[in-house]
Amino acid sequence: MNYFELFQFSPSFDIDIASLAERYRALQRAVHPDKFANESEQQKLLSVQRTAQVNDGYQTLKNPLKRAEHILSLRGIDISHETTTVKDTAFLMQQMEWREALEDIKDDQQPDELISDLYDSFADFETSLSQQLAKLLLSETDNDNLSAADQIRKLKFMAKLQDELARIEDSLLD
Repeated sequence: MNYFELFQFSPSFDIDIASLAERYRALQRAVHPDKFANESEQQKLLSVQRTAQVNDGYQTLKNPLKRAEHILSLRGIDISHETTTVKDTAFLMQQMEWREALEDIKDDQQPDELISDLYDSFADFETSLSQQLAKLLLSETDNDNLSAADQIRKLKFMAKLQDELARIEDSLLD
């Protein structure tokens, strides 16, 4: 299913989230199962299916990473369930440095400062990756699509790092 068509957007990495939310509410009102309470069982089932599609579409399009994956899937590149690893040596080295820093937090004299520094470092790197991804998705060449897929893999890794850092920070507060 093309969620951009469902929400009447052209496929683009940069979308207006406020407009998306507005269209989501309108679609929900149109397909909500309560509107079909007195209809046939088939109509009720269809309404539930449409509601699920609207919900899935909204969750996909409002999340930049999922939106980028959806754009690539519309172009024939599905990376949602793949296990391909990033082969960028500089990124792999940076990953190792971040992993070591995460391990050092519990032994650090000033863990709050290290945590703050890591959040800043992650945010800066994610911003750079997202900007590169947006540029790559403007192009529809095979090479740029494959490069965009690599950017998405990196951003997924960054999301996992963010989660790990948040868990470490929470454990220090307990």
